[in-house]
Order: sequence, then structure tokens, then C-alpha cells
Amino acid sequence: MVNVEKAISEGNASFEPEPPDVYGDAHPKDLLRAITEEHEYLQSLANSHIASAAQFDRKQLMQLFRLAAKYEANPDRFLTPVKPLSGKLLISAFYEPSTRTRLSFESAWHRLGGDIISITDRSTSGIAKGESLADVAEMFNNYGDCVVLRDNQENSVTEMMKSLRIPIINAGNGTDEHPTQALADLYTIFKWRPDLLADKPEKRIKIAIVGIPSRMRTVRSLLTLLACCSDMVDEVNIIHDGQSKELYSPGQLENLTAAGLKIRESTNLTGSLPDADVVYINAIAWVKDSYEIMGEELKLDINSPLKPGAIILHPLARGPELCTSLDSTIHNWYFAQARGAVFVRMALLTCMVQRTDMVMDIL
Repeated sequence: MVNVEKAISEGNASFEPEPPDVYGDAHPKDLLRAITEEHEYLQSLANSHIASAAQFDRKQLMQLFRLAAKYEANPDRFLTPVKPLSGKLLISAFYEPSTRTRLSFESAWHRLGGDIISITDRSTSGIAKGESLADVAEMFNNYGDCVVLRDNQENSVTEMMKSLRIPIINAGNGTDEHPTQALADLYTIFKWRPDLLADKPEKRIKIAIVGIPSRMRTVRSLLTLLACCSDMVDEVNIIHDGQSKELYSPGQLENLTAAGLKIRESTNLTGSLPDADVVYINAIAWVKDSYEIMGEELKLDINSPLKPGAIILHPLARGPELCTSLDSTIHNWYFAQARGAVFVRMALLTCMVQRTDMVMDIL
């Protein structure tokens, strides 16, 4: 009997519909109640490119998260009579491998009623024949209403911005940035602890980041957003294996500390875990047409000395650094993080193509 037939005979072809595959109280209702709607901060995102996490301020972040929570709390609310992005066309240009980012952007756009055209390989586009990014962008102006770009070249987004007259979102550019992943990360933290939204939270959090800020775009962008909300952070502990020659990019640490973040470094993962409220782990840095694995000995599993109630975040896809033995524990918020990314991107896309008036409660 072949494997598929065996699986069917064992009853694996049927399943019971269950709630979203998350653990803990990942419902956004408390976050939604904690933020007062101020639509003008969302309207400021119209006709803007999103290239860097540094473009957001705290007010914009809070309003984006409120709209994301509104979408997530009641996904069917905006399905009728006309979906917010009905008649809008997204150009999904992913010149680097992607599963979660590409599909979550496309899911977000489809859920809001828009249509999509896609490019998934440089070799099938005019770029393979020497066409400049500026010319590609000029053509994009004629074909869609918004562009989502992932590329292994750090300058791709800024090169396209020079010619674009429609908004573009950076979905990851080499080792530089991944701003919408950072939005999803911070959204998850606020869903976990809505009390952190206070100007001066009574109980601030300690965050352990396993990664290299100078080489990992997810880590770089997350740190930038945390700097907007430094009042909620007691400290950030950068955990690494000691092998990286440059832990930070030039000026990066100085900018973060100037924004109010208290940052320290450690090479002892086991010794750092008992104090961490949030553990953010990543092991991959995209470099040109491939990737580098960093900190191969820094791993989490069911036996890791995690603080009771601590949550684990991971941008995914994961490798051996995050064991599946943690999937069924209360520490697993990385699945909630991936799910929430869809609703965060729904919120951002709505704003960028000037459809916020269709989803606001108060105008």
C-alpha cells in the first residue's frame, strides 16, 4: 500500500474544523477596545510608499493595529455590500522565495475584494533582459494600483520609488528591512498584552532577540518599531553566538538607545531565557540569491528554561532553531503571529489605496 492510500485507510483524510491554530488568548477584542479610533492617522498613509519601519510613528501604529484588530475580530463585517478594495489591482512582485509573506499579502488583498497579477521569478521578466527597475516601475504605473515587492537587492525598492506613481510596499529587500513583518510582530505583542498600550505601562517587558541586527532584516525592522514604543520595554537582550564581526550596522545601536531602548548583548541563551517575557528567534539572513544560517547552536525546545507565561515569536519559516515540541504549549504565539500578519496587511493596504473611509466607524 502506498503512503497516500495508507494515510487514507488510517482515517487521515477527514478532520474536524477547529478555531485558528493558535495557543493562548490571541483574540484581538481587548486590543480593539483599548484603542480609540482616530482615522486621520490612517489617512496620512495614503499615497505613501512603505519602504522602512522607520516611517511609522506611534499614533499610526496604534491606528493600524486597531483596524487590523477590527478585521480580525469580525472578518465578515466588510464583505458587503461592496468590499473595500473592489476594483483595485495589486501587482505582487516576488523575486525572492516566499510563502507566508506573499500568500498573506495576496490573501489580504483578495479578502478585501481586490484582484492580483503576479511575478514570481526575475528570469521570466524584462529584468532578465536588462530592463532597469526604473522602467519596470514605469510600466507598473499602468497596470495596477499598488505594488508589493520582495527582492534580494537592497536598493530595489528605492530604485522603483523614483518612477512609481502608485504606492509600493517593501516585502523584504535583502538584509535590509521587512517592515510589514515587524508590524505583525508588534501587533502580536499588543494582542498578548494590551495593557502595554498605556503611555507608562505598570509592568514593562523584557525582550530577548535571538539574531543579528546587522544582517537580519526582520530583527532590524522589529527593533526600529520597538524604538517607537520604548516606554513598554524594560530591556532588549540581543542573543548571538559571538561569531558575527559586526553585530550592528553603523549608527544602528546609537539610534536605538537614543530612542530610549535599553539594549544589552549575551551569548548565553539558556541563562537569558528565565528573565525574558518575549523571545523572538530567527536564524536566517537572506544574502543575494541564497541565505546564511546564523547561530546554529542557539535553539529552543520543550526543555528550554522559559519564563512561565513567556511567548515565543518567529517570522517563519523555521529550522531546527525552533523545535516543534513547543507547538502545543502556551509559549507558542508564532502561529498567531503568522495569522495576524494577514489582518495587519489588510489594514495597511486599505490605507495605502485610499479606502479607509469605507471601514471607519467615525468620520
